[in-house]
Amino acid sequence: MNKREHRILPLSFYLREDVVQISKELLGKVLVTVRDRQRTAGIIVETEAYGGTDDRASHAFGQRKTERTEIMYREGGITYVYLIYGLHVLLNFVTNKAGTPHAVLIRALQPLEGIELMLRRRKLHSLTPNVSNGPAKLTRSLGITLDWNGLPLTGPQIWVEDRGVVIPSENIASGPRIGVDYAGEDARRPWRFWIKDNPFVSKSKG
Repeated sequence: MNKREHRILPLSFYLREDVVQISKELLGKVLVTVRDRQRTAGIIVETEAYGGTDDRASHAFGQRKTERTEIMYREGGITYVYLIYGLHVLLNFVTNKAGTPHAVLIRALQPLEGIELMLRRRKLHSLTPNVSNGPAKLTRSLGITLDWNGLPLTGPQIWVEDRGVVIPSENIASGPRIGVDYAGEDARRPWRFWIKDNPFVSKSKG
């Protein structure tokens, strides 16, 4: 498939109701960023779904709405970028219609384009999984910063392409989400998805 056949995922992809299904379907899609006219891209190999107001692991649980989480209540198809531990930037995709705060955390990426730039951003000298095998690593490698919060996922700074790759269900693994022990019973939801045997999946296995 040549570049002209790469299809940017339309807004309708993100406006659907089933955030778990969206998380699965994002596997194998290509995340593209353009910062300072420099393009980087990689295959999404790991995601986590967050189910909104009734999901204790979600920032919006219990209809919580703060200056940070307000963006989750907007119409889907935009980025939700935030800082954890005062240090790490994480990238989420807001999904569903306005008023329903669903989100997908992008956890790991397999580099495809702009690899030398990704390595420089990560201060690495060779391509290993360490360049993007975690949610904070991939944002750094792609040049994603807090000022990218609320950007449309249809470009021109960030978008996702369908390059005709569909990951068969038997090649998708699932397990509990990472770092949400505080969520009690909801912490056990198997809403983390990854491509089996892909070396760029994060080391954590729940």
